[in-house]
Amino acid sequence: MLDPIQSRQLVRLRWTAFLVVGLAYVLSFFHRFAPAAISGDLQQAFHTSGAELGGLAATYFYIYAVMQIPTGVLVDTMGPRRVVAIGGVIGGLGSILFGFADTLAVASLGRLLVGLGVSVSFISMLKLNAAWFHDRHFATATGATILIGNMGSLLAATPLAWALGFVSWRTVFVTVGLVSLVLAVLCWWLVRNHPGEAGLPSLRELDGKTAHPPHDGHWYHGLLVVLKNRATWPGLWVNMGLAGSLFAFGGLWAVPFLHDVYGMDRAAAAWHTTLLLGGFAVGALFIGSLSDRLGRRKPVMIAGALVYTLCWLPLQFAVDMGGFASQALFLVMGLAAPSFTLSWSCAKEVNPPALSGMATSVVNVGAFLGTAILQPLVGWAIDHARDGRAAEMSATGDYQSGIAILMLFSLMGLFSAFFVRETWCRYSSTGQPD
Repeated sequence: MLDPIQSRQLVRLRWTAFLVVGLAYVLSFFHRFAPAAISGDLQQAFHTSGAELGGLAATYFYIYAVMQIPTGVLVDTMGPRRVVAIGGVIGGLGSILFGFADTLAVASLGRLLVGLGVSVSFISMLKLNAAWFHDRHFATATGATILIGNMGSLLAATPLAWALGFVSWRTVFVTVGLVSLVLAVLCWWLVRNHPGEAGLPSLRELDGKTAHPPHDGHWYHGLLVVLKNRATWPGLWVNMGLAGSLFAFGGLWAVPFLHDVYGMDRAAAAWHTTLLLGGFAVGALFIGSLSDRLGRRKPVMIAGALVYTLCWLPLQFAVDMGGFASQALFLVMGLAAPSFTLSWSCAKEVNPPALSGMATSVVNVGAFLGTAILQPLVGWAIDHARDGRAAEMSATGDYQSGIAILMLFSLMGLFSAFFVRETWCRYSSTGQPD
C-alpha cells in the first residue's frame, strides 16, 4: 500500500508522463496529416506532379516505418524518456527546415527529419502506458493515447485550413518545430520511465502480484524472440491494410479527391477530413475500452475492420451523396478504422512483458510501411489515369484506380484480422492474468 504522499506522487508522475509524451504524439499526428490541407500549396511551391507530391508526403512514412523496430529496441533498453527527448529535437529541427525549404529536395530532407524525430513518440507512449497503468487497462489507455494524438490530426484539417487564411504554411511548420523543441526539454526534465525510478512500487505489485520480470539477456536475443513468434506477425498486416489506407487517404488524398470528384472547396473537404480523423480519435478510445470490458480482442477487431472496408464502396463508385450522407460516411469510417489499434495490445500480450516495446514496434511497422507505399502509389495511379483521359471526360475516373487500391489494402487488413491470436486480454505468453 502507498501512503498519501506516495499515492499523490504516483498520480502526478503518471499523468505528467502521459501529458508531455502525449503532446509529442499530437505533433506526430499533425505532421502525418498536414500535407492533405496544404497539398495545393506544396504543388505550387515546388511545382510537383501527383506522384512527386505523394513521394514528398510519404518521406515521413518511409523513415517512420524503418524506425519502428529500432525504436522498440531503444525504449526497452534506454527508456522512453531519453528517446522522446532526442526525437523531439530532431523532429523540431526537421519541421523548421521544412518551413524554410526552397526546393523539393530540401523539403524532403526536412520531412525525413520530422519523420525520424516523431517516429519514436508512439512506441514510447505504449511503453509508458505499460509501466504507469494497470495491465487490465492497457487497451483503454492506448485508446486514450490515440484520442490525444488525434488532436494533431484534427489541427491538421479544418483549423490548419483556417490558419492558412492568415499565415503561410511555412510559418505554421516553423512554429510547430519550436513547440517540438520545448516539449523535448520538458520530457527530459519531468518524465520518468517507470514508478521504480521514483522509488515507487510497480502497478502489478500494488495489485498484489509479482512484477513482470526483466528481459534476461542481450536486446538482440529479445528481438529474436519477438520476430520468431508467429503470433506477432498477423497484426503487422492488419496495420498495413487498415491503418495504411486510412493514413494515406486522410493524410493526403482525401481533400483533392473530394475537391475534384465532388466539387467541394478546401474548407468543406477539410471538414470531411476532420470528421474522419475525429471519428478515428473517438473510435480508438471506444474500441479499446470495449475490448477491455468484453475481455476479447479479435471479434471487436474483425467487426470494425468489416465496417471500415464497406465504407470504401460509395467512394469507389463515386456515389452521389448529399452533404449529410458524405459527412456521415466519413465519420463512420473514422469510428470503425481504429479496430487495428487492438493489434498492439495483442502483440504485447503474445510476447514477454519486458519486450512490449519491441513487440508493438514490429506490428506498428505495418501502418507506416503501408502508408509509405500507398501515398505515392495512389498518386501514380491518378497521374496515369489523367494522362489517358480525354479533356472532355469527367475527373471522377482519375481517382477510381487510386480508391480501388486503398480498398484492396483495407480488404487485406480485414482478412489478416482473422489470423490474429485471441489473447483474452492477458499475457498469453506467460500465463499471467491481468
